[in-house]
Amino acid sequence: MVERFPKSLLEFQSLFSSDEICTEYLGERRWPNGFVCPKCHGTSVWRLNSRPLWECRGCGRQTSITAGTLMAKTKLPLRVWFWAAYLMSTHSNGLSALQLKGQLGVDYKTAWLLAAKLRRAMVNPDRCKLAGVVEIDQTEIPFRQENPPLGIGGRQGMITVVGAVEIVDRVTGGPPRWAYNKKLLNTKARRIRLQVIPNNLAPTLDAFVLANVEPGSVILTDDYPSYVNLSRLGYTHDPKTVGLMAAHVVLPWVHRVFALLKRWGLGVYHGLRRKHVQTYLDEYCFRFNRRHWRRVSFEKSSASHQQSPPFTVTTSPVAARAITSETRRSAWRTSTPKARRQTGPVPPAHHQQL
Repeated sequence: MVERFPKSLLEFQSLFSSDEICTEYLGERRWPNGFVCPKCHGTSVWRLNSRPLWECRGCGRQTSITAGTLMAKTKLPLRVWFWAAYLMSTHSNGLSALQLKGQLGVDYKTAWLLAAKLRRAMVNPDRCKLAGVVEIDQTEIPFRQENPPLGIGGRQGMITVVGAVEIVDRVTGGPPRWAYNKKLLNTKARRIRLQVIPNNLAPTLDAFVLANVEPGSVILTDDYPSYVNLSRLGYTHDPKTVGLMAAHVVLPWVHRVFALLKRWGLGVYHGLRRKHVQTYLDEYCFRFNRRHWRRVSFEKSSASHQQSPPFTVTTSPVAARAITSETRRSAWRTSTPKARRQTGPVPPAHHQQL
C-alpha cells in the first residue's frame, strides 16, 4: 500500500488529479486484502470500464466504490470530495460554505451540503473517553437567527453547552499530580468534548460525564449542586468554590476552550444556528484535538502505524433530508398553487443532492 501524506495543497491536488486516481485510492483503503462481495462474500470480481463498479462473478452483484460511505449516490466528481475533505480537515480555523464555494467552484447549496456532510464525519464513534484529570463546566453562547426580536436578552437567546477538557502535565504528557484543594501548575489541555444540553439538571450532566469521561478519573468542577452524583458514579469529584473569583481562575482550561469556541463561531460562521449547533461543536472538537497534526487529519493512523481510510470512507451515508429536515421539493409539493406560482418551478433533483 502506497504511503501518501501530502504536505501541501498543491501536492495534494497533484496527487489526486483525476477521478481514476481517487477511485484506485478508495479501493485500496476500503478493501486492503482484496474486494469481497457484500452479498455472497465471493472474491472473484471484475471491474466495469464505464463506471467505478465491481461485479461479482458468482452472484452478479455490482458494488460501487462509494456505496456505504459518506459519498454514496454522489453526483460530484470524487476529486472534488477529496479536495473538500482535505481543506476542511487541515484548515486551522475551518471554512464556511461561502469560502468552500469559491475554492471548489460549485454553487452555494452544494458547498453547504458538502460541508455539512463532512462535518458529520468528524466524529469517530469509537473514540476513547477522556481520562486522568478532567475539567467540566457549562457555558451559554448566543445563537444566530434571522430577524431576532428586539429587547431579547438573558437566556432566551442563548444555547447551553457543557464542556470537558482533559488536562495533562506539560513535561511528562501524562496526568498531573493531583490532590484535594491543590492548584495544578504547569499543565495544558489535551482533548476536549462539547455537547448541547437542554438544561443544567443532574441527570443531564451525569449522562454527559458517563458518555465522555472514563470511570475512575478525577473531575474538577465548580460547586454547582447538579454535580452531586459524580462520586456515586465512580469518579473522584473535586468541587471548587468559586465565590467572588472569576470562574476562569478556578477552572482555567475549560473556560479557555469556551472563549476560543465563541470567538471561532463568530469569526468563521458569524454565529452558530441552533438547528446545527451540535455539528459545529463536533467540528471544533475535531480541530482542537488535532491541532498539532493537521496534515494527517485527512488520513487517520491506526495503532499498527498502517494508514486507515479517510473519514469520508469510514462514515455511513447521510441523506440530505436528514441534514436539512425539509427539502425544497417537499416544501413545494405541500404548498398552495398561489405559492407555487410565486416561487417558480422546482429545481431538478440533481441540484439538491450531492
